[in-house]
Amino acid sequence: MEIQETIVNKVAQSGLRTIDLAKYAPQAAIVVYDIKDNLFHGLILKEKDFRDFIKAHDWTQYADKHIGIICSTDAIVPTWAYMLLANKLEPYALSVHFGDKDLVLNELFSAAIASIDYAEYQDQRVVVKGCGDIFIPESAFVKFTVGLSKVAKSIMYGEPCSTVPVFKRKS
Repeated sequence: MEIQETIVNKVAQSGLRTIDLAKYAPQAAIVVYDIKDNLFHGLILKEKDFRDFIKAHDWTQYADKHIGIICSTDAIVPTWAYMLLANKLEPYALSVHFGDKDLVLNELFSAAIASIDYAEYQDQRVVVKGCGDIFIPESAFVKFTVGLSKVAKSIMYGEPCSTVPVFKRKS
């Protein structure tokens, strides 16, 4: 007679809640507009030429994207130029930011995490998933931990089978 052994999923019975911050990642593309392409000799912004460009450019190509505006050269760009770009991009883009792709990603994660209702994690043992296919900036983990530590019983980082303790509320 063969004895069958029952396999028990101790992780499932542990009461741990696993949170993957990747679910807060932006779904739309992030595109960077570099104003250097509008500079005369890579140094000077000519107002008339720039305004002509603003009128003629096809802004629809930025539809449904998150846009970061930068100047990658060491030119002095007047603030109004960035304002004109933002004004033209706003009707098409999902969001417009001043900064590179990393800054835009940080801001988008920050906004998404700020909208979380942490009450659902009240007195919960939470594992914040570490590795995944989607890059998550460290700033997202920091912001999430700050909000979560106000309500959670404990916070761990990693996978339920192998975690690093981050926080434990004193009883």
